[in-house]
Amino acid sequence: MQQPSNIDLKSPELYTNRLISLLEFNRRVLEQAKDPEVPLLERLKFLCILSTNMDEFFEIRLSGIKQKAELGSVQTDIDGRSPQEVLRSTGTLAHEIVHEQYQVLNEQVIPALAENSIHFVRRNHWSQAQRDWLRCYFEEQLLPVLSPLGLDPAHPFPKVLNKSLNFILSLEGKDAFGRNSGFAIVQAPRSLPRVIQLPEEEIAGGGPHDFVFLSSVIHAFVNDLFPGMTVRDCYQFRVTRNSDLFIDEEEVDDLMRALEGELPQRRYGQAVRLEVAANCPDDMADLLLNEFELSRDDLYQVDGPVNLNRLMAVYDLVERTDLKYPSFTPALPTALSSGADIFKAIHKRDILLHHPFQSFLPVIELVRQAAEDQNVLAIKQTLYRTGPDSAIVENLVKAAQAGKEVTVVIELLARFDERENIVLANRLQEAGAHVVYGVVGYKTHCKMLLVVRREGAKLRNYVHLGTGNYHSRTARLYTDYGLLTAEKSVAEDVHRIFLQLTSLGRFKDLHRLLQAPFTLHEQVITRINREAELAEAGKTGRVIAKVNALTEPRTIQALYRASQAGAEIDLIVRGICVLRPGIEGVSDNIRVRSIVGRFLEHTRVFYFGNDGNPDIFCSSADWMDRNFFRRVESAFPVIDPQTRQRIVDDLNCYLRDNRQAWLLGSDGTYTRSQPDLEEEPFNAQQVLLETLSEDS
Repeated sequence: MQQPSNIDLKSPELYTNRLISLLEFNRRVLEQAKDPEVPLLERLKFLCILSTNMDEFFEIRLSGIKQKAELGSVQTDIDGRSPQEVLRSTGTLAHEIVHEQYQVLNEQVIPALAENSIHFVRRNHWSQAQRDWLRCYFEEQLLPVLSPLGLDPAHPFPKVLNKSLNFILSLEGKDAFGRNSGFAIVQAPRSLPRVIQLPEEEIAGGGPHDFVFLSSVIHAFVNDLFPGMTVRDCYQFRVTRNSDLFIDEEEVDDLMRALEGELPQRRYGQAVRLEVAANCPDDMADLLLNEFELSRDDLYQVDGPVNLNRLMAVYDLVERTDLKYPSFTPALPTALSSGADIFKAIHKRDILLHHPFQSFLPVIELVRQAAEDQNVLAIKQTLYRTGPDSAIVENLVKAAQAGKEVTVVIELLARFDERENIVLANRLQEAGAHVVYGVVGYKTHCKMLLVVRREGAKLRNYVHLGTGNYHSRTARLYTDYGLLTAEKSVAEDVHRIFLQLTSLGRFKDLHRLLQAPFTLHEQVITRINREAELAEAGKTGRVIAKVNALTEPRTIQALYRASQAGAEIDLIVRGICVLRPGIEGVSDNIRVRSIVGRFLEHTRVFYFGNDGNPDIFCSSADWMDRNFFRRVESAFPVIDPQTRQRIVDDLNCYLRDNRQAWLLGSDGTYTRSQPDLEEEPFNAQQVLLETLSEDS
């Protein structure tokens, strides 16, 4: 294939920094909280989601860059920035986002909630009845579990848990031993609610939705913790620590035991961020910064609770359907109506599920019927995240206890779910299941379920393949595809991958599936190159990819070459995208959009036009280095013509969105799409909800 230009496609100017791109995604989440068309309590929820996202940004993403910078690394990223430059740029942007987040909370969301009789009652506005009730609450519920710690040589600064709520105090007067008092720390146990609902029936004049922050209650009555002394100042603070685990998998004999030993250290990793109250004086902030070995650049002074994500409790406590998204009932495909034999239905034809618009129950039902069916001989499944009280796990346990061959590949290193996965692994093993932990050095991230069933004299394989996790809760919040199929070549490929994961043996090439770390990257680039060749030959070159992140350099360079050759490329990238579209002579034919709305976009779909005979894959993998080269992933083809058309229609639906789509410019910034004057507003998620859910 002839190169259309001599532009160096590795030039840093053609790429955006990945951490800056991630922060730009969080800006888009913040815009949801600002949007007056979003129901009010949902806006509060988006502020909480943003806090959770920012916590992970500091715990995982920024902490790695800080380590590189502190070690003096000069290795640049794809965009040419050194770790030190990345720290400066992301620090400025992160401070802007956090400042605006609290502005939105204080100037927009809290006043709007008050107009709807939902109040966060400030200390200086407490009525006497409220103060009396809160004093009783403090004495009965808080005082017994608080442990104030005066600081002196015998009482050094305590260990502070990652993301825990704490208070630093300055004291006046003599302590119990006649010495001048100084500073003290009060740590709020994680078991305490951060938002306290005042009981309307016990407080005259109160409303049904009056709330008080835990920090306000501690501030109001903190003097009770230091009898004989006076609390002069009291300020909340919160420290965020590096939470990335490091386990040299090749150097350990028992991965689970090594992980169990490492998990407690996550609570006390290196500090990366300090949040303090906005009115905290410089000398106290400096004392904390010095204690945690942080600089002023790491200090975030916030006008409100330092742990905004805990405000999610308000969303759950306030039953105001008028202030939330309308409820809906995920639909069941007609073939899987209540009481249907799921094996007969899948045998008849492929069934595509599009969550959350369509129900996750068929996946649970497949495992349930497999566990109870005497003709089922074996069940094999990968589990990355499942959540507590998983119905799928319950049925796997029942199947193992019933004597069926149950094999489960559990990824112990699923970030922040490690402890749950250890408990899950132990439970399945106790039930008699075969449990393996994937492959050393490679996270098992593919989503596969295989049921082996005897039908007459033959064995038939039934398969579920998905783009998301086997987690019933996130199936209500994330958009994902799940394919139920008995297609022989697809099922045989899934069988081979399971054999590979358990035996670690080498198997022949797969028939239909693409697999990382072996064929997925190569085949994606091969298909992009084919579209470039078609375009050069005067035919139609077409690529549509929907992923959560796009960072892998060789894939981006292949897309640039295809654009130079004349192929039309649409990328729907929810989060990080380091490719720059619209650069003259490089990416003129590439358009990038991000959809941020009610549901978290999580489907991964790859469409390669192939001159009218398209290849369509759904996948567990994003187009990132880690997914292509350091994880076990799968991309499965969509073969059934009707199913293929459904996915094409869905992609076109997202490409039409002019309400929740954000368009990426060549400078790395995003602009919200707006309908033209003569154009009807089009919200892809809402259209899919109306089309696919039972409430449509």
